[in-house]
Amino acid sequence: MTVVVGYIPNQHGEAALTAGLAEARLRGSDLIVVNATKGDSLIDKKYLGESGVADLEQRLSAESDVTSSVRQSMGPDVAEEIVRVAGEVDAELLVIGLRHRTPVGKMIMGSVAQQVLIDAPCPVLAVKAG
Repeated sequence: MTVVVGYIPNQHGEAALTAGLAEARLRGSDLIVVNATKGDSLIDKKYLGESGVADLEQRLSAESDVTSSVRQSMGPDVAEEIVRVAGEVDAELLVIGLRHRTPVGKMIMGSVAQQVLIDAPCPVLAVKAG
């Protein structure tokens, strides 16, 4: 049993991580945190560097009641990578953070969250930051 969390280092990612940890505890499941980027810029603030991964792994290891790991990837489609990992581990739940976007913003820019909701092979819990 595994809970997968799509994570970026901001308030939306933290909300997803908090909810994912709570769900993993409730279900007695492992937790996999996925941090992905399109890799279309030299520095992507949504992608954890080596020190960011180490910090996150240390935070997660402090949660002794949840077995967890962090996966990173770089590819053309962030949503596809999150969904791929969920399918690979046969996730029972996928957790993502949502942010407010205008209808025009959604139409022009697309949405990773929207694509995950459409393509996920398991139930998706979408949370908003407090």
